Amino acid sequence: MDDCLFYPYLNKQYPVIVSAKGMILTDSSGKEYIDACCGAITTNIGHGVTEVIDGIKAQLDKVTFTHRFKFTNEASQQLSVLLSNLSPGENNKVSFASGGGEAIEFAIKLAREYYIEINKPSKYKIISRWQSFHGNTLGALSAGGNILRRKRYSPMLIDFGHASPHNCIICPHLKDNGNCALECINDFERTIHREGPENVAAILIEPIVGTSLCVSIPKEGYLQSIRELCNKYDILMIADEVMTGVGRTGQFYAVQYWDIVPDLITLAKGLGGGYIPLGAIVISEKIYSAFKNNSQSFTHGYTFGGNPVASAAGLEVVNYILKNNLIHNSQEQGKYLLSKLKELEKKYQFIGEVSGLGLFTGMKFVKKKNPLETFPASDQITNKIVDTALNMGLVLYGAQGCIDGINGDGIIIAPPLNVVKEDVDTIVNRLEQVLLKLFSYS
Repeated sequence: MDDCLFYPYLNKQYPVIVSAKGMILTDSSGKEYIDACCGAITTNIGHGVTEVIDGIKAQLDKVTFTHRFKFTNEASQQLSVLLSNLSPGENNKVSFASGGGEAIEFAIKLAREYYIEINKPSKYKIISRWQSFHGNTLGALSAGGNILRRKRYSPMLIDFGHASPHNCIICPHLKDNGNCALECINDFERTIHREGPENVAAILIEPIVGTSLCVSIPKEGYLQSIRELCNKYDILMIADEVMTGVGRTGQFYAVQYWDIVPDLITLAKGLGGGYIPLGAIVISEKIYSAFKNNSQSFTHGYTFGGNPVASAAGLEVVNYILKNNLIHNSQEQGKYLLSKLKELEKKYQFIGEVSGLGLFTGMKFVKKKNPLETFPASDQITNKIVDTALNMGLVLYGAQGCIDGINGDGIIIAPPLNVVKEDVDTIVNRLEQVLLKLFSYS
C-alpha cells in the first residue's frame, strides 16, 4: 500500500502491523514478531488487554476532552490520587502531559518558576550528565547529553551544564570497573560550581540510564550523593522515570531501590501502556506549597494535558499492574532474564557486558573484552543487530553510542511486565539465533 508518511529512515520498508495481542505483533503478510522491548519500553502490559480497552470505551461514552485551564474530569482526578499515593514522599500533586518530552519540559519550567516563587530568580540552569537522554524537544535535548542526538541541533540548544556520566564499563575518571570513590559525584559538584550554585535550579537524572548507556545501574551511594548535593546547594532533584517508572525495574519507581525522594518525577511510556499517549509530572509538597503560598498559579501546560480518555487509559494500566502483582513479576522474571543473558555473555566473546534491574536489561557488544575494544561506529553494528532481529521476528531496542557517546553498540531487552518464564526462554533463544547469524566467532 502506498502512503504519504514521512518515515524516520526513508530507504527502509516498514512492515504494516495489522493486529497485536500480548507481546506478539502480526503484519499484513501474516508474519509474527516477538516484541522483546515493548516497542520503545512502552507497551508494558502487552497489547489487547481487555480491561484497558473497556475502560477507554467507557470513557469515550462519557466525555472525550476537557481543557485543563477551565475544567477537570474524574479520570484525571482518580489517576492523580493513585500516582500520588504510589510516589515517594507525601502530599504529592500530579499534572499530566502527552509524553515524556512534554513531561520533561514541564518539570524544567516548573523548576525555574519555583525559584521565582521563593524569590531566588537567578536560579534557572539545569544540570544533567553526558550520555543521558531526556527527550527530543529542544529544551529536553539541551538538558540531555546524548551526543548523537544533540549533534545536528547544537546551535539551537540552551547552554546547560553537563557532568560526567556514571559509566563503570569505561570510567571517565579512569577507575577500575566499580572500584572507585564515586569520582563522578565530585565532577557533579565541580559542574555546580562552574555554573554557579546561585544559578542552578535543578539536577535532572535518569536513575538508570537507558539507551545512552544501555541500562547502566548506579553504584550504591551514587543517587544518594546526588540527593545530598541538591540539599547542600538548594537545587531541585528531577528524576526522569519515563523509561524506568510504573514497575519496569521491579519497583514502581527505580529510585525506590535507593530510598530517594526526588522533588519532581517524570513519567510516560509505560504509564499509558501504548494504549494512548500519556505523560505525568509528580510534584512534591515543597514545590506545590511555594506556588500555593505565593502566586497561586503555574500557567504552563498542554492542550491534551489531563485528557480524560488518556487518563482513563493510564488508570486502567496502573490498576492492572497492581491487581496482577506485575511489579513483583518484573522482579522475579527480571532475575531469570538477566541470568539467561549472563549465560550468553559468558558464552560469546562479542558480548561485552549484560546489566539490568527488573525487566529492564541491556547487552553491549565489543570486538574484544579484555582490553575492551569497541566496533567502529561506521560498522553500524547496533543497526545490523536490530534489523537482523526484525527480519527474524524479534523486536529489539537499539542503544548506539552507549560506550562513550559515539562508539559502543548495544541493545535493550525489556519484555512486558506480565511475561512468563517460557516467554523469556523464547526471547533469549531467538536472540541467540540472531547473534549467531551476525557474528562469525565466539
